[in-house]
Amino acid sequence: MFRLLAVIALLFGLIGPLSAQETVPEPRAETGGAQTLDDILRRQNAQKVDDEFRRRNIGDPEAAPALSSPLGTLGGASDADMWRALRYDVADVTTLQRGPAARTLIQDGGMWWLQVRRGPLLVYGGGLLVGTLVLLLIFYLLRGRMRIEGRRTGRTITRFKAIERFAHWLLAGSFIVLGLTGLISLFGRKLLIPVFGLEAFSTVAIVTKWLHNNISWAFMIALVMVFVFWVAHNLPHPSDVKWLLRGGGMFGGGHPPAKKFNAGQKLVFWAVILLGTSISLSGLSLLFPFEFNLFGHTFSALNDWGVPGWFGQDPLPYPLAPQEEMQYAQLWHAIISLVLTAVIFFHIYIGTVGMEGAFDAMASGEVEEQWAREHHSLWLKDLEPTREDRIRRSKRA
Repeated sequence: MFRLLAVIALLFGLIGPLSAQETVPEPRAETGGAQTLDDILRRQNAQKVDDEFRRRNIGDPEAAPALSSPLGTLGGASDADMWRALRYDVADVTTLQRGPAARTLIQDGGMWWLQVRRGPLLVYGGGLLVGTLVLLLIFYLLRGRMRIEGRRTGRTITRFKAIERFAHWLLAGSFIVLGLTGLISLFGRKLLIPVFGLEAFSTVAIVTKWLHNNISWAFMIALVMVFVFWVAHNLPHPSDVKWLLRGGGMFGGGHPPAKKFNAGQKLVFWAVILLGTSISLSGLSLLFPFEFNLFGHTFSALNDWGVPGWFGQDPLPYPLAPQEEMQYAQLWHAIISLVLTAVIFFHIYIGTVGMEGAFDAMASGEVEEQWAREHHSLWLKDLEPTREDRIRRSKRA
């Protein structure tokens, strides 16, 4: 009899924990559905908080008390319920303005964008540009200017036609204006307002925005022209590997052979084309807000492919509010522009003070024959039959 009672007690002891495991208590039962201490601590530690309980708590018009009732909320939703509905963009909103973003009155997701724009974007972006200039200055002091080593011949060779130079200077000029106006827009609030005041900066900001928006079209047109003119000359070639292994001749004597564009120029070309295209696309989405969306569709595709999981990350946010599309586009536009500006600093350095004779190629289109022989010997070799034919024809005439 004692053994039978022990077995029954043991069975009840096993069933008890099993039933307790099946019944999982509601984590917010003690708070009446409100946030818990764990929610607050997770939010303070910048961890993800499941706010589905807030999204659902937006009132219930069907459960509204009678008008004669002294208790309850009028219409079935309190002020807090209404603000939660506005915050999560589920409220029935009617506005005079029509458009994708007209119904979104509260978009609290923009706080992260504001914090990134005020902090890391300015710090790291400014550090990238200043650091690049410092590195170039140090390199110039250590290496000096790359001179033409051989004896000048006094003969010149046409390197770029007039239409090519026009496309280059249109691209360069528009990029400089866009870069300056973009930096004013990005750093102006932090650096210029304390110096010139709000009213003066307001005038500068208005002019800056107008220039940035309109000159962007010249940049995009020039980008297409440059691509069409030079893409065939910027495809990979076996000589590029030797050029890279020897550092382009910047260290030590002699220059590695190269075609019309060496490996360094090809890297700059593709950086300008790829980054410039990305800047143009994000710029178009900013010029035509809520009409040309890039990031929502991209995030959805990346989530479908499981890309965030490859890096142990949560799925990317989707769907995006119209304002969030603009915020992602603005950050992307600024980050890629800063990277391309750093690349262009190197390009400007080599084309001006860094290398003797390089600027002539885009100034007059003509370069000294000895310069071409030292820096682009393969290109010069390809031109020699044509030059010999011209000499023969001139002698016959």
